[in-house]
Amino acid sequence: MFSRLFRKSKQDANAVMTLEKLNETLEMLVKKENVLLNKAASEVERAKEFTRLKNKRAALQCLKRKKLYEQQVEQLGNFQLSIHDQMVMLEGTKAATKTVAALRSGAQTMKAMQKAMNIDELEAELEELESAELEEQLLQPATTAPPVKQPARPVQRQNTADEDELAALQAEMAL
Repeated sequence: MFSRLFRKSKQDANAVMTLEKLNETLEMLVKKENVLLNKAASEVERAKEFTRLKNKRAALQCLKRKKLYEQQVEQLGNFQLSIHDQMVMLEGTKAATKTVAALRSGAQTMKAMQKAMNIDELEAELEELESAELEEQLLQPATTAPPVKQPARPVQRQNTADEDELAALQAEMAL
């Protein structure tokens, strides 16, 4: 268990160190980007100067260098975006790791609590409740007697017309 605790703190420390390194790199890229933007602006100013002096070739060289600086600035912007993406993913992974650790801890605590519950203790409590309910039922006076069932009487059928005729013929024959 202790190895898990120390490993988690080591992982957290590594994540924090990585985030710090990414932040430092990001700051360095921003500074480099500012330097390149200043160089590009100065090349534009130099190109304007050469244009006033009617030195077309030197002005074009300045504009080419400006374009190279702008490409480098764009590349640095892409690097910065990649670093931001990594930082977001790292922070998300760190949060997910903490969440999983908390859920795991909760599950272990639940298992320990369930193990600590004694089934015999619970069964004894259930028996006490049942006996208390039975005693309560026995102590209540019977206010009404249960209804007595009457024996069922046979239902007299009414004779149909054919049966009446048959009975009349049998009575005549008997005479």
